[in-house]
Amino acid sequence: MNLAKHPLLLAAVFAFSFFQAHAQTPSSGIIHKLQKLNTIGSVLYIAAHPDDENTRLLTYMANERKMRAAYLSITRGDGGQNLIGKEQGEPLGLIRTQELLAARRMDGAEQFFTRANDFGYSKNPEETSAIWNKDSILADVVWVIRTFKPDVIICRFPTTGEGGHGHHTASAILAEEAFDAAADPKRFPEQLRRTGVWQTKSLFWNTFNFGGTNTTAPDQIKLDAGGYNPLLGKGYGEIAAESRSNHKTQGFGSAKNRGEMLEYFKQLKGTSVKLDVLEGQPVSWARFPSAAKLDKMIGQACKHFQPASPETSLPEVVAIYKFLQALEDNDPALAYWKVQKLKEVESILLACSGLWMEAYSTQYSAIPGNEISLSVQVINRNKSAVKLNSIHYADLDTSTVLDLKTNQLYTFKHVGKLPGNTPYSNPYWLNEKHSIGSYVVRDQSLIGKPENDAPAKVVFDLNLLDLNLKVERGVVYKSTDPVKGEVYRPLEIIPPVTLDVAERVYVFHDTLPQKIKIVVKANQKDVSGSLECSTPEGWRHVLLLPDFTIKNKGEEHTIDVLLVPINKKAAQNGKISFRVKMDGNVYSKSIERFEYDHIPFQFILSEADANLVNLNLKKTGKRIGYVPGAGDDVAACLKQIGYEVTTLTDDNLSNGNLSEFDAIVTGVRAYNTNERLQVHHPKLMDYVQKGGNLIVQYNTNSRIGPLMAKIGPYPFTISRDRVTNEQAEIRILDPKHPAFNHPNVIGNEDFNNWIQERGIYFASEPDAQYAKLLSMNDPGEKASDGSLIVAKHGKGNFVYTGLVFFRELPAGVPGAYRLFVNLLSLPKNP
Repeated sequence: MNLAKHPLLLAAVFAFSFFQAHAQTPSSGIIHKLQKLNTIGSVLYIAAHPDDENTRLLTYMANERKMRAAYLSITRGDGGQNLIGKEQGEPLGLIRTQELLAARRMDGAEQFFTRANDFGYSKNPEETSAIWNKDSILADVVWVIRTFKPDVIICRFPTTGEGGHGHHTASAILAEEAFDAAADPKRFPEQLRRTGVWQTKSLFWNTFNFGGTNTTAPDQIKLDAGGYNPLLGKGYGEIAAESRSNHKTQGFGSAKNRGEMLEYFKQLKGTSVKLDVLEGQPVSWARFPSAAKLDKMIGQACKHFQPASPETSLPEVVAIYKFLQALEDNDPALAYWKVQKLKEVESILLACSGLWMEAYSTQYSAIPGNEISLSVQVINRNKSAVKLNSIHYADLDTSTVLDLKTNQLYTFKHVGKLPGNTPYSNPYWLNEKHSIGSYVVRDQSLIGKPENDAPAKVVFDLNLLDLNLKVERGVVYKSTDPVKGEVYRPLEIIPPVTLDVAERVYVFHDTLPQKIKIVVKANQKDVSGSLECSTPEGWRHVLLLPDFTIKNKGEEHTIDVLLVPINKKAAQNGKISFRVKMDGNVYSKSIERFEYDHIPFQFILSEADANLVNLNLKKTGKRIGYVPGAGDDVAACLKQIGYEVTTLTDDNLSNGNLSEFDAIVTGVRAYNTNERLQVHHPKLMDYVQKGGNLIVQYNTNSRIGPLMAKIGPYPFTISRDRVTNEQAEIRILDPKHPAFNHPNVIGNEDFNNWIQERGIYFASEPDAQYAKLLSMNDPGEKASDGSLIVAKHGKGNFVYTGLVFFRELPAGVPGAYRLFVNLLSLPKNP
């Protein structure tokens, strides 16, 4: 049914909801929701990173105990490594945010964050707290507690350090302090304009036995979280494994456990309990005398539910909704639960009626102030009396007054305008530059939220029986993929043009000009303008044909920019930035998109710029072979300084002539992720034997791709040693070694301005044939000499390094380039 004659207006609004296609609930799910409706209680789990949460316990609490359960991850995991792609830093944090949301959609819990940035591995909570600015992050934890109002808080880690990582210990310290601060009106009083104080009843530490550390004990509180739920058709260990397996960037694919699985707890604060973390918690409506009648009403609805005809439950569920609506809510706790349970009842009503409602755009992106084509659909698939009164867009109503016939799809189509003040749908915590320790979020209402709210929504005004409901649906993009079938993705609100800068860093080691290609992409039709750029002092740039006209949406126009240092001494390192002037406006955003099957499409808008590095560099050799690992940008960085880089596939390694390469480099975690390197080990060693240089970047000794293969010509092991302080003192153990002298003379100044850390997964127990070239340590720790080891083998050289070149080269750190070139250029042995 096409009701195009009705005018529709799209409104830019914000509503707290995770992106997902509108889920359909089978009858088993409806009865599960009805049962959960009768439980009043909430549990908040707190830890430091994505993957730290106990998915089994969250699954158990949300589905067996039927509590409102949530995980508060202090960070978004921005500082870790990536097993499935090249993304690091902010992009990795965005992907891991979505992995957590995918996990929560499976285990039934909710997700929160603070503004803390995962700045990388930290060895103690004091360093962590100083970098995070502890009071700011404590305020965020208090805010989440005051708004979520948990009856019980559970920590993954203790305050005493057994969790290892400084972030882990800091998360427990924050939880303990926030437990008290949330109930104190003198702490963070500015929050009380929006919420009230909250006293959580008890705080527990969920003790553990993993990583060689066992903190459980027979006298601790225990519960069995390994039950089976027939309504879900799965055990909690099975659901937990499916949830945890969404942490794919960290290689946490998990086996499904079945049967008894005990969880252990140690109480830290609050009302003392003996047998159960929920002991003494009133979890029924009887906790509120005025609402006690709901226990019986919900029980009757569960008893009378007919799986084959769920619409027969509508009168009872409508009565529950109306009773909730009429409750006096002078009690803050009752007011909170009234709001939460009304949302749950609405979901049950829609499921019982079989209503499907959605709104989707014909394009995945839209521009503020431009037209947008919409399709709005609704269908009543059960035999229930449903009337669609109108469809709302901001202050304009589209009146329909339709009795929705059973199983008839109604489609409303419209071409309208997106309001010009609609903000771009960039992840909200990435809208401003931030410090190493925390993101900048100025809107208090956004703090804690995992992601942006839907940038546009549709409101369906309808009657179920005699109950009026206004149901919101976020506008999405829907398409049909020939392989995947129907695919949803979030609607993107973006600028009319975006700029693609080919590289993150441009390195100049001479005064020869480089040609930079800037791609202007039209996100709407008929765009024209002119490209401009700014450079640091000492650089000269020439824009070749900077004017552009692009007729069709989605098309691109490439503009060449010649760039050269005026002279080697005058050119300062800094940023080259680009912008477009168009129709009196300036646009300077670059867009980076991320597509993985286990999460929705994502993107980041950032400034269209790149690092310029004026590098004092000599280099020898020309051709480099690169064996990809888990993902890094080192090969692209080597191309920047003039190397010809060939990606070595399995076929190249099996059948190619490796002698044509001056050096071969393996990407990070290559031996963890590519089991074929075991097969190619003899050929690689023969390459070294005959005069080649093989540089192996870090691998792990962890459960992620256990290291079964030989790596070097002589034995060594890989430890978990690391130096996290990027300013840690570097001691050159053999200053005369070619690695520090050919073709560049390396000194301590080459280790200045490194970012995030010095190195990870250092070599240990190396054979006597290896030369240990560097020594370093974090403050207060013993020195480690395994960050860079080199062995002569025949005429060539083998190098293993845990130095984080994969971070330093894309960041444009001059000394990292100079040292890496020296490793590529190690001279042949006589």
